[in-house]
Amino acid sequence: QVQLVESGGGLVQAGGSLRLSCAASGRAVSSYTMGWFRQAPGKEYEFVAAIHWSRVIYYADSVKGRFDISRDNAKNTVYLQMNSLKPEDTAVYYCAADPYTGTRYYTPSEYDYWGQGTQVTVSS
Repeated sequence: QVQLVESGGGLVQAGGSLRLSCAASGRAVSSYTMGWFRQAPGKEYEFVAAIHWSRVIYYADSVKGRFDISRDNAKNTVYLQMNSLKPEDTAVYYCAADPYTGTRYYTPSEYDYWGQGTQVTVSS
């Protein structure tokens, strides 16, 4: 079993930055695909970014050029650096782990393990 704990969310003004962290425990996730999803009120989960074990990276078009996903395998931790934040980025952000590194990295059902989420609120 893998446990994921997100941190780093908060309230920020538009144009500001936040750095989310996702600390994994229970097993090393260095061979997993790690993803970030978000869910705004009344909406479905939305893919944000994913990083393969080989460090190949994928981003949603809505965050490309503003967000940066990275991983530190020594710390068993994944990060999401969010810059130039917009009010439409407001959501609960979730970290997820896929031990089978499937190709559908943008699909929530691909991931076996999820964190509890961290709220990000961007004010205009």
